[in-house]
Amino acid sequence: MELANEQVDRGRKRTIQIVFIVFMGLLLLLTFFGNTLRSLTLPKVRTEPLANGSLLFTIKGSGMLQPFTEAKLTNPAGWEVQKVLVKEGDRVKKGQKLIEYVSKTAERELETEIANLKRMDIELQNLQDQFIQSIREEDELGIRNARRVIETRKLDLGTQERLIDELRDRLARGRELTAPFDGIITKLNAVEGMASSGEPDVLVSNDSLGYRLDILADTALLTRLEISVGAKIEVEVQTVQEPQTRILEGTITEMADAEPRIGPFESGEEAGQTRIVPRKLLRIKVVDPDLKGGEQAWINIEKRSRLEGLVVSNEAIHQERDGMFVYKVDEQRGALGNVFVARKVRIQSGESNDNETLIQADSLYEDDLLILESSEPLQDGNRIRLQ
Repeated sequence: MELANEQVDRGRKRTIQIVFIVFMGLLLLLTFFGNTLRSLTLPKVRTEPLANGSLLFTIKGSGMLQPFTEAKLTNPAGWEVQKVLVKEGDRVKKGQKLIEYVSKTAERELETEIANLKRMDIELQNLQDQFIQSIREEDELGIRNARRVIETRKLDLGTQERLIDELRDRLARGRELTAPFDGIITKLNAVEGMASSGEPDVLVSNDSLGYRLDILADTALLTRLEISVGAKIEVEVQTVQEPQTRILEGTITEMADAEPRIGPFESGEEAGQTRIVPRKLLRIKVVDPDLKGGEQAWINIEKRSRLEGLVVSNEAIHQERDGMFVYKVDEQRGALGNVFVARKVRIQSGESNDNETLIQADSLYEDDLLILESSEPLQDGNRIRLQ
């Protein structure tokens, strides 16, 4: 009997233990799932570890190589093109004939004015004969009249001679175009049988003076990179003759003020905050005998900042009335798992580029996680979940 009671007691205790264990397991399971479900409602953040280093300042740009010196030649009289003697890409010598024009109308006009000059000269000779006759007849009135008419005719003859000289000059300048210097025909707009269309008939570049590449850059960035007129830089060029790009030496010949751009502040994320960024136009000269103009060219100038420190992405920096701050991820360990909390940390910013900023802060260290982006607005002490 006692044995049976002991077995019943042991069975009851075992049942109680099993029920207790199952209850605790369910409690832990519900707690775990509750925390999991709750964590899914927390703001989701994208983070980046804080690094120690320096900033990289870069100027990148590309464009087409243009002749450093180029002459735009147009027929001054706008005459019809008779014959085109060159084609694009041809090398020409100074004084070489490039285009001939139809000049028959101008030639006929010149011949007519020369004939008029001869007629006026004959009339002057007749007046001089009349003047001599008046002297013989001692006709004072006739002498005075003849003298005035002769002087008038001489003035007319001078005017006519100047007109003929102008027509000759116009004919000489208009019947053909010649190269003003040794160079390359970069563009040809003239068409045989047609008059000038308003554009230059031919463009000639002086390749001996090289080609230019124009690049826009922020003034502050040029100062940080210590770039000035006369500096030598590498220019990557894609030539027509070679499939591979070539690295040529370029020289900055001019740094002129350019139209500023409107851009965001380099650090901070306030919506609508913009600033005027001063810029300069870099004119880079490249000289190489294989260049013809029109080639695609690139530059990539890089330099590290002299200062070193904690480097943070500009995305992580926020701006408010009291200054700049970042959100740091604070990990709190617990029995049911780790909890992540956003902590607000005040910072002081130093140098910046388009992507990163050097900062100073007493409570930030290398490899600390900083929040770059959040699915919801954050406040100091908010629990978060990592992406």
